[in-house]
Amino acid sequence: MSSISSPAPASVSPGAPPVRTVAIVGAGLIGSSWAAFFLAHGFDVVATDPAPGAEERLRAFVDRVWPTLETLGLTPGASRDRLRFTADLADAVRGADFIQENGPEVLAAKRALLQAVTAAARPDTIIASSTSGFTMSALQEGCTHPERCVIGHPFNPPHLLPLVEVVGGQATSPAVVDAAMAFYTSLGKRAIRLHREVPGHVANRLQAALWREAVHLVAEGVASVTDVDAAVTAGPGARWALMGPHLILHLGGGAGGMHHFMHHLSGPFTTWWKDLGNPELTPELRERLIAGVLEEAGGRSIEALSAQRDAGLLAVLRCPQREA
Repeated sequence: MSSISSPAPASVSPGAPPVRTVAIVGAGLIGSSWAAFFLAHGFDVVATDPAPGAEERLRAFVDRVWPTLETLGLTPGASRDRLRFTADLADAVRGADFIQENGPEVLAAKRALLQAVTAAARPDTIIASSTSGFTMSALQEGCTHPERCVIGHPFNPPHLLPLVEVVGGQATSPAVVDAAMAFYTSLGKRAIRLHREVPGHVANRLQAALWREAVHLVAEGVASVTDVDAAVTAGPGARWALMGPHLILHLGGGAGGMHHFMHHLSGPFTTWWKDLGNPELTPELRERLIAGVLEEAGGRSIEALSAQRDAGLLAVLRCPQREA
């Protein structure tokens, strides 16, 4: 994400009212990060979450990440004072011009939450779900005006990482998908459109595939948790921050690019595909992975690791050579 000093968009679609207020439904880790992002872009934000202490945790999160957002550059008028919290879901969404839902990743709970949100929101308000794995077709059953429900899945943390995966369900209007794409893009997000629904969308499926092999390598005693992680961060991970896997292999083909790679170098990759593991997370393997991660963390708290991650992400995101 580049500077966030661009003005807020006029509206999410032609004829729709201007977006001035964004509702955040669910103020956990993802919802709090979304709230900080929208506040930094100069919106009024109304957040709701039934969990005890949710408001205090939300405001503490926003305070913690605000200096980073200031470094990136705030939209004129952006202020933490424009955050309002209410425990009343209907109150939170009733006046919202855009709604970002971040409820628990439990199908029945998420479906019930969206039904309540759509019943209370204005009929023309777009409702985007941050679900990391469910399809919108599975979520929008029983919703009032399901045509305005769409997946808007960010990558953690949303206040920093630009990716948003956008895909509608069977009942979603194509115009709503277009409007969500335009809205996120206008805020500096790198919105990608999925042409069809698939559980886990795109980025999480890629992440799951890599982690599966990482777990397999640990389970088979090939390398430790720390060294498997280092094989990513000190190798392909550094390149992936600049270019995706297809473009990287285009460079790997030398002067002949992807054509040369496909015809002369892809053979070993397909051989490795056949040898990739499919590990079972037994109780013993779970404990082994937990112990390995704690050893790698070296006593650093989740807060300290998050701060280290965010500082590094900020440097990467400001790199002029990074692919747009």
